[in-house]
Amino acid sequence: MAETGAVSTGAADAVEMIEKRWGLFHRWGPYVLLGFSLLMATATGGAVGMGRGDWYASWGLVGGGLALQLWWGRVSRTRPEPSPAGVVYYVLRWAIGFALAWINPFFAFYAVLGYFGSERLLPPRLVKPGLFATAITMSGSQSGGLPPDGELGWVVFGGLIAVNVALLTVFAHLATQEDERARAQAATIAELERTNTALQQAMDENAALHAQLLVQAREAGVADERRRLAAEIHDTIAQGLTGIIAQLQVVSGARDEKLAREHLDRAADLARHSLGEARRSVHNLSPAPLEHDRLPEALEKTVAQWAERTGVRADFTVTGTAEHLHDEIEATLLRIVQEALSNTARHADAARLGVTLSFMGDEVTLDVRDDGRGFDPLAPVERTGTGGFGLDGMRARAERIAGSLTVESEAGGGTAVSARVPLVRHEH
Repeated sequence: MAETGAVSTGAADAVEMIEKRWGLFHRWGPYVLLGFSLLMATATGGAVGMGRGDWYASWGLVGGGLALQLWWGRVSRTRPEPSPAGVVYYVLRWAIGFALAWINPFFAFYAVLGYFGSERLLPPRLVKPGLFATAITMSGSQSGGLPPDGELGWVVFGGLIAVNVALLTVFAHLATQEDERARAQAATIAELERTNTALQQAMDENAALHAQLLVQAREAGVADERRRLAAEIHDTIAQGLTGIIAQLQVVSGARDEKLAREHLDRAADLARHSLGEARRSVHNLSPAPLEHDRLPEALEKTVAQWAERTGVRADFTVTGTAEHLHDEIEATLLRIVQEALSNTARHADAARLGVTLSFMGDEVTLDVRDDGRGFDPLAPVERTGTGGFGLDGMRARAERIAGSLTVESEAGGGTAVSARVPLVRHEH
């Protein structure tokens, strides 16, 4: 997109530069060509037989040309093109050029201005007559001056007119083709700019939707974590505290020291167990492996620690170009892997497990496969003993960030869990 924008900007700059150069030519070119024509006429006046009257007429016409150009320099700034004033300017300039070329053929350097800017000065119906009139002046100059001398001079003059008109036709055709190409290029550039604008708007909207989705996912995750923590407190810590109270009540009414000691030991065990459960719940509130590592490193360490703890061979693989993902994406994928590993350890009786993290274009895929006993994915899923929700919990986590989770398994054929989530990069 950036490259297309640079192309359109470069094309616009080139067109602007060309128009600026032509503007300088139309403003100062007549003065330069009129002066050069006068210089050439002065040098060749004797050779072409210019008399005193011719000189007076030439100076008068040159003065008229200067006055005409000064007038047009003021008028052209406020008049649209083409305009009636432009027609008057073009006709008077041609008449002056024709008269000067009649006196001295070298004034054709000034008369050649009729070939330039005719489309800018004349309405479309007068462009061709204007060019033809200029061709007559140029042909007369090329044939040795007007009027032609003798029959041969008229033949040469007619032939030169034919050649000039033919050249005008060819150049006009080429100019038309070039103009059509320029218009087509301008239309293409305009369409590219519109497409780029629409694409940028779509990308901005997509980014806004991703940001909104992640906010919603974060809020939903907080609510889920609150429910999970409440369930764990009720199922573990609260029950442990209830047991401790019960044991202490027994101790308070017991007269047998041995019986009291036994209940005190049970209360201490329950307290240690409840403390462990409290620490585990707090630890699970945030993914500690992501505090110092990015997702690939955190997953590799998690899989290695799980393999060391369970004695099951576990391999971790990354495919594609790893990228720094949004915190919510990384946390979700890590939780899914932790839950999948926990399920495998409790239920699969597997000898080997593999975890693959794949970066593919605009999405990230996470696959966890084991060679365990497998199960029927269509059977009702029971909640885990630690307050989690097993496969349903993993699927809910993936769906909260616009992802999906699929499970493939069969009895004796192992289990494959695959999560696909959008690739949302970390915001720096």
